[in-house]
Amino acid sequence: MLLPGDGIGPEVTYAARDVLQAVGENFGHTFGFEEGLIGGISIDSTGEALTRETLEACRNADAVLLGAVGGPKWDDPGAEVRPEQGLLALRSELALYANLRPARSYPQLLDSSPLKPDRIADVDLLIVRELTGGVYFGMPRGREIDPDRGEKAVDTMVYWDYEVQRVVDLAFQIARGRKKRVTSIDKANILETSRLWRTVAVQVAEKYPDVELEHQLVDSAAMRLISDPRSFDVIVTENLFGDILADEAAVLAGSLGMLPSASLGDHKPGLYEPVHGSAPDIAGKGIANPIGAILSAAMLLRHSLQLDEEARGIERAVEACLGMGLRTADLGGDPPVGTGSLVEAVINRLSH
Repeated sequence: MLLPGDGIGPEVTYAARDVLQAVGENFGHTFGFEEGLIGGISIDSTGEALTRETLEACRNADAVLLGAVGGPKWDDPGAEVRPEQGLLALRSELALYANLRPARSYPQLLDSSPLKPDRIADVDLLIVRELTGGVYFGMPRGREIDPDRGEKAVDTMVYWDYEVQRVVDLAFQIARGRKKRVTSIDKANILETSRLWRTVAVQVAEKYPDVELEHQLVDSAAMRLISDPRSFDVIVTENLFGDILADEAAVLAGSLGMLPSASLGDHKPGLYEPVHGSAPDIAGKGIANPIGAILSAAMLLRHSLQLDEEARGIERAVEACLGMGLRTADLGGDPPVGTGSLVEAVINRLSH
């Protein structure tokens, strides 16, 4: 299921679709695609950020590939319907409780990061973010006006033990196939939800004696992510903290345009999307970086279709193109290549 969304969403989503079609031709698979609306374009067409019809189509799909949602046109904080509501509803309705965001440094792009190359060389970490709990979904929430005191806004952070258990358990399972280190990030010195999080993380760790568990407060973890990123393997954390830290990790790869993600639950479908926004200022100009979407397609092949070799084929093709010096403008390309040219190069490298 394709949900191109807003801004540069259609450009990068169609780029990923073209790469998947090329993978099918090279490996003897046939992929079928259905398209739906989400976000701002869905609001304009239907009045809803996510319609029941689109949701049902996603439920019936093997996987969902999303572009991006939002933009200045719909950026009214007082609006009753906002593009982001469609994305949150999709995650909730599909029970996608874990978001996987890999962040790695590519040797070819070390000079694209504002950090010193020796600080980020050989970085390869994975952030596992809880996705359907916490302050984004907690109740009560809203705004009210007191004539004597002014206007008040309330958001509520809520976590149940089972919500913590399942995402931490997934992080440990993944760590077993990596460097066997899990860093659980919380704010247990202040928040009750974080104290519960830490307690459950310790309980889960008892099932994985071969995996090392460490705890870190989110503020110091944010600093460590920049000062010593190689010290991380698998990071697991709650919704709000994961949202912030995952975007911070983009500096390690050189650009938000490089980062893919997978949102998973216990059953199909998974949701795959680049972590960048809709970038309306460059929409339609043919200069958007499609790599995050293309690598999201690789994660789709690996996690939803169990096609690991095909996923590796995409990842090798992307690395080969970077090795050839092909970079979009956000990566400091000199001269920069356009979206279409980079997609064509990736497809051409699939057969090598």
